[in-house]
Amino acid sequence: MKKYTLWFIYGFLVKWFLKIFVGVKFANARFLLEEEQFIIVANHNSHLDTMTLMASLPPSIIHKVRPVAAADHFGKSKFQERFSNFFINALLIQRKRDKEHPENDPIHKMIRALDDSYSLILFPEGTRGEPEKEQALKPGIALVLSQRPHIKYVPAYLKGMGKAMPKGDNLIVPFISSLSFGRPTKIESTDVAEILKQIEADFEKLKNA
Repeated sequence: MKKYTLWFIYGFLVKWFLKIFVGVKFANARFLLEEEQFIIVANHNSHLDTMTLMASLPPSIIHKVRPVAAADHFGKSKFQERFSNFFINALLIQRKRDKEHPENDPIHKMIRALDDSYSLILFPEGTRGEPEKEQALKPGIALVLSQRPHIKYVPAYLKGMGKAMPKGDNLIVPFISSLSFGRPTKIESTDVAEILKQIEADFEKLKNA
């Protein structure tokens, strides 16, 4: 039931809304069907980013891909938590680490989801930035990949989303926007700093493509 609900919402309603009303140009993501598991890492300027990435996914795997989201924003109440889980398939995490309580630690939660055979969508900047401006990447993605180096990451770059729906504004306006993907890649090092440099280089290539 959840699989078909997600496909109808994102593969049909959201995708065509983004294409026709906003003007989003989608890259073909069918190559993801060839991957057993992956982590999509993307820049982050707007709440449209998650919607766009979910709408790009092949229908047959959409229920196995979980966007990582802040629990204090998307799970403020039990109702909002259930809504985010069912209609977004979100993996809700707290923003700060809690090594003493693994059940609350965001890195532990992401790794557990991967071990449960889910793929993830993660914004390594951590929060939405100013339109068309990059922020420094936080180490969370590197910590996860360093512990599961066999899992490939897929760089994704979104342009124009921060203009179509900027941070702090709930109004969506038409603005030519695009989503592009890099190739699925394994990390070249388990060093956190080196992993972040590798992802930053991939973002730069997509940005200038």
